[in-house]
Amino acid sequence: MKRSTRVLAGFALALAALGAVHARQDDIDITRLTSSLDQLANDPVMGGYAQAEQARARDAIAQLAQAGSRGRAHALYLAERRVDLAKVAAQLQDAQVKLVQLDHEHDQILLANSQREAQIARRELERQRMQYQMALEESARLQQQGQADSQAAAQARAEAERAKKLAAAQSRVARAARREAALAARAAKAMRSELQDNSSGAAPDKREKPKHHGHR
Repeated sequence: MKRSTRVLAGFALALAALGAVHARQDDIDITRLTSSLDQLANDPVMGGYAQAEQARARDAIAQLAQAGSRGRAHALYLAERRVDLAKVAAQLQDAQVKLVQLDHEHDQILLANSQREAQIARRELERQRMQYQMALEESARLQQQGQADSQAAAQARAEAERAKKLAAAQSRVARAARREAALAARAAKAMRSELQDNSSGAAPDKREKPKHHGHR
């Protein structure tokens, strides 16, 4: 009788020890997942992204803490996947924001280059105008001096050549001005689109996003 009592007592102690091991393991998993999610939430850059995914991950951790022994493995799997998804979603949103910033910087560089080209074309146009005016004055002076017809014809050809250069300079100025206006409109449109995206993205995403398997 005493032998049976000792066996039962030993079995009870073994069950108690096993339960304590499982309880400690539960605490370790919950602490690990909570710490990982807190690290993401406290990040000065990434913490502001994927708010909906972070909330779902915390819910999954809470469900893990309440899960019984039978459902613990599944609850642990879901909690780990939710935490991973929150991290990946935050990284994706950060990359998208940086991509928009790079696009804006690229547009600003193109606009600045176009403005410089337009300024150079305007200077060239002004120089051609001054040369053309000087040519007209020289032609008038030569005519007053009564130079030979051959000289007048040569002067006329020179004037025609300068007129062609002036027209070409005016065409370059017009093209540069059109390119500058198009780039300015593109930059304004991109800025309006970013403001609209920021306004719509301020509200938390209530829809369930599909699970991502791995990093893209």
